[in-house]
Amino acid sequence: MSLHRYLIKGATMPDGRVTDLLIVRGLIHTVSPKILDADAIVIEAKGSVLLPGLVDLHTHLRQPGREDAETILSGSQAGAKGGFTALSAMANTSPVADNAGVVEQVFRLGQQAGLVDVFPIGAVTQGLEGLVLAEIGAMADSLARVRVFSDDGNCVFDPLVMRRGLEYIKKFDGVIAQHAQEPRLTVGSQMNEGEVSAILGLKGWPAIAEEAIIARDVLLVDHVKSRLHICHVTTAGGVEIIRWAKARGINVTAEVTPHHLLLTDELARSYDPLFKVNPPLRTERDVMALREGLADGTIDIVATDHAPHSSESKECEWHEASFGMLALETALSIVQKTMVDSHLMSWEQVADRLSSAPARIAGYSDHGRNLEVGAIANITIIDPSASWIVDRDLTASKSRNTPFHGYELPGIVTYTFFKGVPTLFAGALVQGDES
Repeated sequence: MSLHRYLIKGATMPDGRVTDLLIVRGLIHTVSPKILDADAIVIEAKGSVLLPGLVDLHTHLRQPGREDAETILSGSQAGAKGGFTALSAMANTSPVADNAGVVEQVFRLGQQAGLVDVFPIGAVTQGLEGLVLAEIGAMADSLARVRVFSDDGNCVFDPLVMRRGLEYIKKFDGVIAQHAQEPRLTVGSQMNEGEVSAILGLKGWPAIAEEAIIARDVLLVDHVKSRLHICHVTTAGGVEIIRWAKARGINVTAEVTPHHLLLTDELARSYDPLFKVNPPLRTERDVMALREGLADGTIDIVATDHAPHSSESKECEWHEASFGMLALETALSIVQKTMVDSHLMSWEQVADRLSSAPARIAGYSDHGRNLEVGAIANITIIDPSASWIVDRDLTASKSRNTPFHGYELPGIVTYTFFKGVPTLFAGALVQGDES
């Protein structure tokens, strides 16, 4: 760990207070309106917002097996550029992270990269096939101490298997993150089912396919008294089901992606596979419902669903293209654009939805903490008054499949501190420890 002292001057805290903040030996040492320290490296941050380091509960890092699209190192670099200090690596790798050996490999590679904490998510079922439970207990007891389990990319479609999984994770306070997609209603589906899909002649993906699984699973989790997290909610109906469940006291949390807060199915008219994503982009009505749900807390967090793909997987016809898009480096800017600049949320709420709440759901005790004396210095600094133009050729990811290429977005992440060490300094990635 770096032994440097860092003095952040004149920054705005999430609650609006303007203050200085001193980092010493990886911890927040002092928070005060005026700090003097001749030995510290000074960072002038007037007009910038200080946030606890961002925590992503839904990242595809592709390693092992698809290192052509992303590695844990390149994904960690993209995360640091986006202001993240913790990434949750989904299990749909090759081999699948359905046993202790694979999750420990992912965990160690994250430690070697040293730019963010990489927390492996374990599969719910063997091979993501939805038939037989994976080695959940072994992954929970492993070096990685897995607490979040998901077959993301696939739905745990069998209600009995889902029930058994929910029962099993209770003994170590785990959580199942469900990819809500009824497979029989989405065979061959290419985009949101609606007016645009009918015009384009692309097979539609009905909202009910998502909502039916959400409804089933909130009832299941209430029955067994376990914990459920709904991945990437996209429909207005899904938001209402989750709102109903929470009103009844059911232990369910939910996430929305940045792209579902901004983009709609109208973009499919271009037939550009960059806009092909799972679950699909929905309607303007759905987008507005998602924003409202995030603002009022029905949706607990923003998670990126960062899904890198090689160029050949996207530079092809729509039907042949892979689902997914990059998200780590643009996430905070899109949240600012859709939620802060629209006055739907404050920066304090952003700190909750992108840091505190995801850390709490996953049990990442070193993350999501208030920026107070004694806390580990996982910190993101953003200049909300600046703007930037997204350039896919400048991304830290190994892939280039961002749907935001050429977009002008507000808010530039200027610094990221991971355990008190800068991983992004004045907008430039820092490689390794400076000590």
